[in-house]
Amino acid sequence: MQETGKRKRAIARAFAKKGSGKILVNKKPLDIVMPEMARLLIKEPLIIGGDAASNLDIQVSVSGGGIFGQATAARQAIAKVLVGQDKKLKEKFLNYDRSLLIADSRRTEPHKPSRSSSGPRRHKQRSKR
Repeated sequence: MQETGKRKRAIARAFAKKGSGKILVNKKPLDIVMPEMARLLIKEPLIIGGDAASNLDIQVSVSGGGIFGQATAARQAIAKVLVGQDKKLKEKFLNYDRSLLIADSRRTEPHKPSRSSSGPRRHKQRSKR
């Protein structure tokens, strides 16, 4: 089974097969993923799902974006895989956090011309007197 998760520029692909419950993120065991906050984010669907993941080996490959964008994308991909295995988890995940199954469509606003380095809406500071 294969599922994807997205967050901003980060894209995660999760592959699941029958196994002993090993989870690999970018070919590393989940227990050594750093920072710890990102690891806990990725573990959320596994904790909520209970023993739904105990008989699956999940391999997640994540690219693009930053550390927490990647963690959230991986979390979403894992949650989708677990729902594919056990349909009862869908309601549980949606009640806990909707972003576990549904991608966040927000993106950063593109920079406008003539002030590209300062941001999309920043203007030059003006003095009142």
